[in-house]
Amino acid sequence: MQYSIGIDIGGTNSVMGIVDKTGHILFESKLSTTHFPNIEGFVEACYDLLLPQILKLGITECKGIGIGAPNGNYYHGTIEFAPNLNWGEIIPLAKLFKEKFNLETTVTNDANAAAIGEMMYGAAKGMHDFIMVTLGTGVGSGFVANGKMIYGHDGFAGELGHVIAVRDGRLCGCGRKGCLETYTSATGIVRTANELLNINSTESSLRNIEKITSKDIYDAAVNGDKVALDIFDFTGKILGQSLADAIAITSPEAIILFGGLAQAGKFIFEPTRKYMEENLLKIYQGKVKLLPSELNESHAAILGAASIAWS
Repeated sequence: MQYSIGIDIGGTNSVMGIVDKTGHILFESKLSTTHFPNIEGFVEACYDLLLPQILKLGITECKGIGIGAPNGNYYHGTIEFAPNLNWGEIIPLAKLFKEKFNLETTVTNDANAAAIGEMMYGAAKGMHDFIMVTLGTGVGSGFVANGKMIYGHDGFAGELGHVIAVRDGRLCGCGRKGCLETYTSATGIVRTANELLNINSTESSLRNIEKITSKDIYDAAVNGDKVALDIFDFTGKILGQSLADAIAITSPEAIILFGGLAQAGKFIFEPTRKYMEENLLKIYQGKVKLLPSELNESHAAILGAASIAWS
């Protein structure tokens, strides 16, 4: 059986593993990304972790290395101007890993990696047209059309999180105003909570919490808290409207939601589905499924990255 190596580089921590084509993880490990002042040290540490395991497992045929990374450019194999990495503006990631491991190395951004992983191992298995949306600290997305990931001419296509959902809305970390990410990420829903609590006097258990988290909002919603339910309705409305716009562009079979906020289940899925359908052109209504990811969240990053090597 063939194997591949998956590495997911995060601003704080990075995870890596050895995976077979069925999605079984034979080995996994984690490194502190911030521990390494330069990319060369990080590559060396990955090699020192992975090579002994490759030898121990007796692997003689490795398809290659897939890496998911912030601002990863599929065409150039680089990380470009990632705000949460301090290794330089343009990092020749694929080149460095290929030279060290003597394996073909493919790089893309983390949301694209998640989409490919979902297509190989998760809810999008067998689909040729879908959109993967990751609702975490930020909002990422990957667009698959006709069975292929859409990268655009420069390798950076599919940034749904930075489509402007509310004109002249909230300031985003990218410098623009009203990006979807500022409303439908874990941090965005907390901003909504603080705003709603300030503009109305409705009784809510959230008022007793000094520093509200997205988990607090979910827990309050489970207990029927009116403000928490309104927060999810507001978030689902903005997300559903934006998804309706995205559907008009690629006409996907499904949209798959992944990440912390997607774990809120019906509280985010029901309003999102409602507002998405209300805002769709009639030719798309009732045709597009809104699905939760089927990837195990603790393994999704490794599986997604490893799947890039197969694709």
